[in-house]
Amino acid sequence: MKIGLYFGSFNPIHIGHLIIANHIISNTDLNEVWFVVSPQNPFKISQVLLNENHRLQLVRLAIENDKKLRVSNVEFKLPKPSYTINTLAYLKEKYPSREFSIIMGSDSFQNLSKWKNADIIAKNYQLYIYKRPGFEIKNPMGANINILDAPLLEISSTHIRNLIAAGKSIRYLVTENVQEEIETQQYYRSALENPSKQKAT
Repeated sequence: MKIGLYFGSFNPIHIGHLIIANHIISNTDLNEVWFVVSPQNPFKISQVLLNENHRLQLVRLAIENDKKLRVSNVEFKLPKPSYTINTLAYLKEKYPSREFSIIMGSDSFQNLSKWKNADIIAKNYQLYIYKRPGFEIKNPMGANINILDAPLLEISSTHIRNLIAAGKSIRYLVTENVQEEIETQQYYRSALENPSKQKAT
């Protein structure tokens, strides 16, 4: 079985994430896409990072009716911060019969050389790269890549958090059950973030 690992903070998960996952599962030979919720990303420091178990539940709600999409808390069990190479090693040992690959945007792919043991990842794992405007795909490491033109929406988790903090609607930006959970639990009611630092996540 071929599994695509879609890493992220998902803070919170939104329809842009779901569209990418659905496009990839529909246009590749992957059998499943796993949303790997990162408790602490070494490249992201956020003062409004929702508790990982709450973010995990939001992802679970968002994909609950799709049998080809799964959510994983594997990184909750590993040392923090979360390094992809450690997660891959753990999954390979736990699921030896499954073939894992990585899903990422072209913006993240530009930073691959900065990842821990990036050469091992580039050499041993298939990478599914979806294009992001302004981020050219160059492959100096000779990674095994599959480039996809996934439909992209100008939606970011930062923007959603800012809308919530401002008391504005997030309808249609997230699934209905995710919106209901966020509103019921009163997540992301903190102060607005600096718009200049917004980035799609």
